[in-house]
Amino acid sequence: MNRSRQAGLSLNARKALQNIVGRLQVNDPTPDLASPFAALTDFSTLPAFTELKMQRSMADLVDLENPFFRVHERRAGATTQIEDRTLSNFSSYDYLGLNGHKEVAEAAKEAIDLYGISASASRVVAGERPIHRALENKLAELYGQDACAVFVSGHATNISTISTIMGAKDLVLYDSLAHNSIVTGAIYSGAERRAFPHNDAEALDAMLTSLRPRYKRVLIVIEGLYSMDGDMPDLAAFIAVKQRHAAWLMVDEAHGLGVLGKNGHGLHEFAGVDPRDVDIWMGTLSKTLSGCGGYIAGCSPLVETLKCTAGGFVYSVGMPPAIAAASLKALEIMLREPERVERLHRNGTLFRDLAKAAGLDTGLSLGYAVVPIILQDSLVAVALGQKLFDRGINVQPIIPPAVPEKSSRLRFFITADHNEEQIRETIDIIAEERKAIGDGRSIVSRAKRS
Repeated sequence: MNRSRQAGLSLNARKALQNIVGRLQVNDPTPDLASPFAALTDFSTLPAFTELKMQRSMADLVDLENPFFRVHERRAGATTQIEDRTLSNFSSYDYLGLNGHKEVAEAAKEAIDLYGISASASRVVAGERPIHRALENKLAELYGQDACAVFVSGHATNISTISTIMGAKDLVLYDSLAHNSIVTGAIYSGAERRAFPHNDAEALDAMLTSLRPRYKRVLIVIEGLYSMDGDMPDLAAFIAVKQRHAAWLMVDEAHGLGVLGKNGHGLHEFAGVDPRDVDIWMGTLSKTLSGCGGYIAGCSPLVETLKCTAGGFVYSVGMPPAIAAASLKALEIMLREPERVERLHRNGTLFRDLAKAAGLDTGLSLGYAVVPIILQDSLVAVALGQKLFDRGINVQPIIPPAVPEKSSRLRFFITADHNEEQIRETIDIIAEERKAIGDGRSIVSRAKRS
């Protein structure tokens, strides 16, 4: 579930640059149109586009390139190729290095030969293939559940599931740092929705003590590994809360599968709990499993309901057979080769520990695949990202609204294929360039002088 944004600046940076930008505003001629509404048919009048223009103007003034939508010219793993340069890559979530694995590629090619490229229809009407069921059965087995439904989009998986099972008389409670798809699903459901403090099971318990009697059904949604901060919840505590208040618990394992637990089985393995104590397991195929799409594992009535009524399943084409085959093979390799998970853990811990030793702020990260370097000011985050790119390191800045104001960061995805030398060199360069950049005001001052 990826969240690309155009290059933006923090509120403070906007204020600091406002006077400069004012001198460079684009003077678009106002068309002489008969209807007062005709101008509103111009897409450039959209508020979002106006904001993008402002952001880009500010970035141009301080000589910052747009760090997003860069073209990778070959498979992006621990290294990648951009603009004919080979860079150390920390922006791809191929956590176990299975994207491009020989067996995974061969499985996809065999599926193409047998089924073609597309399922060519919704699975309900004519898109069902044996490989879909094989993948779903393997995922259901992993979580100790009755059944599983695979969707063509991870984002749509959360939206479709939450909006299908919850309604106007219900309540959805989600972590304050929950992914956009979770929040959007709650909105589309028509249920009452509330955010609870991040990873705070006690606060959730107190909220439910007050709120539970007012609603018919209650759904609690948390994530296995939070993709912006690299931390995780106390699963046992949340299970206890949901049991105490007769609620459903849904865990989004998008970044947890292949990462958490000795064998990469996810949050339930890490926490040492029975996965059947969780009502709904959600995950994506685009991270560890080298594919695309999402899945829901749960009891038979839940999965049957989703397969027959959820819009993102019923009205979407079935997953391309090649993707299903590749993800199934990746899952089999993950289960067969736990040493990949061990390497990932070792690399993530090394990166986090070295960053801390260098005085860098890694926030809440526990060192499992996701390690942010918190910089607060979005101008600094974008500038540092550009400096690192110039020195052969590809990493993306994460800025508001993807994260709260004053929490901008560079987000590093660590994989099993990174090596110690690469990690040590990267930390040294980050520390050096961070010191040289200074703060946002320094960047603006240098821009004024130039």
